Amino acid sequence: MSDLSKLTIAAARDALKKGDVTSVELTEACLAEIDAADALGAFVHKTPDIAMEQAKAADARTDGGDLNGIPLGIKDLFCTKGVASQAASRILDGFKPEYESTVTTQLFDQGAVMLGKLNMDEFAMGSSNETSVYGNAVNPWKAGAAELTPGGSSGGSASAVAADLCLGATGTDTGGSIRQPAAFTGITGIKPTYGRVSRWGIVAFASSLDQAGPMTKDVRDAAIMLRAMSGHDPKDSTSADLAVPDFEAALTGDIRGKTIGIPKEYRMDGMPAEIEKLWEDGTAMLRDAGARIVDITLPHTKYALPAYYVIAPAEASSNLARYDGVRFGHRATLAAGDGITEMYEKTRAEGFGDEVQRRVMIGTYVLSAGFYDAYYNRARKVRTLIKQDFEAVFADGVDAILTPATPSAAFELGQKFDDPVQMYLNDVFTVTVNLAGLPGIAVPAGVDAQGLPLGLQLIGRPWEEGDLLNTAYALEQAAGFVAKPARWW
Repeated sequence: MSDLSKLTIAAARDALKKGDVTSVELTEACLAEIDAADALGAFVHKTPDIAMEQAKAADARTDGGDLNGIPLGIKDLFCTKGVASQAASRILDGFKPEYESTVTTQLFDQGAVMLGKLNMDEFAMGSSNETSVYGNAVNPWKAGAAELTPGGSSGGSASAVAADLCLGATGTDTGGSIRQPAAFTGITGIKPTYGRVSRWGIVAFASSLDQAGPMTKDVRDAAIMLRAMSGHDPKDSTSADLAVPDFEAALTGDIRGKTIGIPKEYRMDGMPAEIEKLWEDGTAMLRDAGARIVDITLPHTKYALPAYYVIAPAEASSNLARYDGVRFGHRATLAAGDGITEMYEKTRAEGFGDEVQRRVMIGTYVLSAGFYDAYYNRARKVRTLIKQDFEAVFADGVDAILTPATPSAAFELGQKFDDPVQMYLNDVFTVTVNLAGLPGIAVPAGVDAQGLPLGLQLIGRPWEEGDLLNTAYALEQAAGFVAKPARWW
C-alpha cells in the first residue's frame, strides 16, 4: 500500500485487522512525512523512538481497541510522561511530566501510537497559532504566495491532520479552538459536551470552559477517536459518570424527521457572501436529507463574546498563578539583592508571552474587589442566560443547530496579530457552545473563491454526541468535500 499516511483512521484500522499493513509501516510513513514537513511547524517535539516502540507493541497485540496501531499527534497541552509538555510557553521550558494525562492514557491503552507533540497558541490563548514560543504553525492550504494561519489554539493539530502527517490528533476547545482550526484546514473537529472527556493532565486555561476532543480527516474518524477519549474519571471532579456510547455505530446517515434550527442572531452584519451561501447550501443539504428546518432565536448571543472574554481571562489568571519559577519550568536570573517578589515578577514577565500577560491582567482586573460584581458576576449571569436560550430551543424539539463555523476562510499570518479585538472576533460563532457546555462539531462543506476550505458548525443537545455526529455525517455525505491542499512544503 502506498500513501499510508493519507489513510483515515477507519481505513487504517480495517487494513491493520486484515493484515494488509502493519503499525510499523504506518508509523514509518507518518514519521517520514513529519520530517519532510518542518516548514509547517506542526510538530514541536518529535518522538520517533516512542512511536516505533508503541507500533511494534501494537503489531504484537491481539486484543487492542479500534485505535490499536494508529499513529496520532498529541497537542502540547496534554501532559505526556517523560516527554516535553510546555503548552507552547517559555515558562514551562524543560518541563517533562512524571505522569500521563487521562486522555493520552486512554488512547495508549487502546494501542494508539504517539508521533510527537503538536504546536499550539501559548496556553491555548489565541486564534491563529501565532502566540506559540515555538513560532507559528502554518496552514497547508495556500492562496497565492502568502502563508495562512491554521487557526488556533489547536493549529498544529489541524495542520498535521490536513497535511496527512498523522491519522488524527488531539485538540482542546475553550472558545472554538478545535472547531475554528478544523474549519480553516478542511478537516473535522468535535468539542464534546463539557464533562464527557476528562480534563485531568491537560494544562488548564479556563477550567469551566476547557474540553478536549479529536481532530480528524472525517466524521467517522471523529466518532472512533471520541469514544476512546471519553469516559468518567474520578480524578476530574467535573467528569460525568455516564456510559460512553458507540459513536461510530450511530453513523447511519439517516436524519429524516430530525429538526434543525437556524438561529437568526448568527446572521451578522458584514458577513461575507461566501459564508452566507455556504450556510444556505448546508441548510438545503440537510433539508434534502429529510430534516425539518426551522428558524430559531438565541437572543443573548450578542453578549457571548464579551461574557467569554471576561470569564475565560478570569479563570486563566487563577490557573496561571501556579507558574512562579519555584517548582518547575523557567526561572529568571536574579540580580544581587532580588528577593522572592522580584523572582516572581521577572519569571512571569520572561515566561509569559504578550497575549497571556494581556489575559492574565484582564482576568485579575475583573476579579478585583471593586470590579468583581460589575464584570465577573455579570458575565456569569449572561452565561446562564445563553445556556437557557439553548435549553429553550431544545425543549421546543430542535435536535441540532446549524451555523457557520467561522466568519471567514483562513487569513494571512500576521494580518490580525496586532489587533486583539479582530482576532477575538474569530470566535464569534463558537464561544456560545463553550459557555453553554454543549457539543459542537465543525465539518468542511465547501471552498471560497480562492479555493480555501470553509466549514459549517452543528451544535447538539448535551450528551447527544451520537446524534450530533450522525447529523454531521449526513452533512458530510451531502457536501462531498474531498479537496486536499496542494503540497508546497
